[in-house]
Amino acid sequence: MLTRKQLELLRFIHQRTQRDGVSPSFDEMKEALDLRSKSGIHRLITALEERGFIRRLAHRARAVEVIRLPDAMETERPGFSPRVIAGGARARESAASPGPRMDVETESVAVPLVGRIAAGAPIEALEHRERGVGVPSGMLSPGAEHFALEVKGDSMIDAGIFDGDLVVIRSQDVADDGDIVVALIDDGEATLKRLRRQGRGRVALEAANPRYETRILAADKVKIQGRLVGLIRTY
Repeated sequence: MLTRKQLELLRFIHQRTQRDGVSPSFDEMKEALDLRSKSGIHRLITALEERGFIRRLAHRARAVEVIRLPDAMETERPGFSPRVIAGGARARESAASPGPRMDVETESVAVPLVGRIAAGAPIEALEHRERGVGVPSGMLSPGAEHFALEVKGDSMIDAGIFDGDLVVIRSQDVADDGDIVVALIDDGEATLKRLRRQGRGRVALEAANPRYETRILAADKVKIQGRLVGLIRTY
């Protein structure tokens, strides 16, 4: 039997992981549950882990995986399955390689790996180095175009996105407030950040690392190239 706060946190982690492909940071969990400190989140995480609803992921900062849902939540979203993905040692080399694994068996679809994306200091726009990477089909939206990018930098580590990860992006030119997006700034600089709308024709591109400042830009200076739908990590 889960307490109200435990169920609320489990639902938040599940929904954010399904939406973004990565689990939320402890700061985001604290804000979502309106708690004063992260110590309360630590206690809730420990309780959920002890009850077998989540597990903490090795080699990841503050990342958790939902492994089962209570009956009440299963009826909210039928067909739940974990979306945590770990690639093999060289999964990114080509679509012909074994590719990434999921905790449940699924088909792998070749998605073009088109270059690098900045999650830190700015880099040039997408390099367009076409090669393939295998992506579980359950991560992709039917009928939509997708591409993959290699992350360079550490500005999104609190969102569970590290230097060297591959992010899977759904191609789209609009995004909701709070989405993690590929943003092209002044048609020359590509970056991976969380989108926040400021009103009065301005948007904020938020990092998930306190070392980096939020960038406030005129909306016409920022073009959305796509939204994060998944993450592949190789070891």
